[in-house]
Amino acid sequence: MGQQQVNQMEARHVFVEDVRDEMVANCRMARSMNVEIYSRRHETFCVTETIGCRPGIPPRSYGVDLRNRQYDCRRFQTLHYPCAHVVAACAKVNLNVKQFVNDVYILECTLRVWENEFPVLPDLFTWEVPPMTFELVPDIRLSRNPRSRPQSSRISNEMDIREKFDGKRWGLCRLAGHNRSKCP
Repeated sequence: MGQQQVNQMEARHVFVEDVRDEMVANCRMARSMNVEIYSRRHETFCVTETIGCRPGIPPRSYGVDLRNRQYDCRRFQTLHYPCAHVVAACAKVNLNVKQFVNDVYILECTLRVWENEFPVLPDLFTWEVPPMTFELVPDIRLSRNPRSRPQSSRISNEMDIREKFDGKRWGLCRLAGHNRSKCP
């Protein structure tokens, strides 16, 4: 992975490949969006999608706040790189969209993750295991009895209180206190 990062840096790329691909796709989608400037000073916009609108359904509009890096769809806040709506807003006021890409997507930062070499782990059977200096004793109170029915740990409340029941009722006469053989 580190070598891939170095190869991309030698090709004079700045961002990770996935983000570059997404940015190209977002630029294509941004061309088909209408942008209204709400406040140039506060860098707030209303971006309306024009592609994918179905007849009878109004197009979707999203608010974009570039200064606070807020966006109604929340994709911008979640992924930390500009979506198509942010790209459209930046194009409207001639802002460099690359300034809104988070530093974690810069190749120099990702290369720092891979610059450390990971040691090769030896075979599991050659590991030296230190002798136990103490004896592990299980807590009997925490073990469960496998032969009995599991006990509920639920705390009962007034909803769980049943009305008193006199006993089983026989299915034919629906009277309590007897069974099939003693039914009157």
